[in-house]
Amino acid sequence: MLEGKALVQDTDMPGKMQIQAMDAASQALDRYDVFDCKSIAAHIKKDFDDRYGSGWQCVVGSNFGCFFTHSKGSFIYFKLETLNFLIFKGRFREFEYHCGLFGCLMFKIL
Repeated sequence: MLEGKALVQDTDMPGKMQIQAMDAASQALDRYDVFDCKSIAAHIKKDFDDRYGSGWQCVVGSNFGCFFTHSKGSFIYFKLETLNFLIFKGRFREFEYHCGLFGCLMFKIL
């Protein structure tokens, strides 16, 4: 386990859910090769779907951009080892995030 090594870039998740996100990422890194981002993301998504209900999304990689909306209280973006982790539960047009190499920007949809 890689406890205490994650660096949270941005989040609106409750504290206990943040810890679960980082624990799930650490468990996935213990189980899968660091280059197998698809399996790592699938592991985390399944964990969150099982714990918190379906609809979770997970993106894992060392360099990616994205554009998404999410349910309030369901977003975390953090770095663990050499990988970035984005976990969120989708929602239609409440918040939009633009993520890239230097972090995420949040836009409230009016």
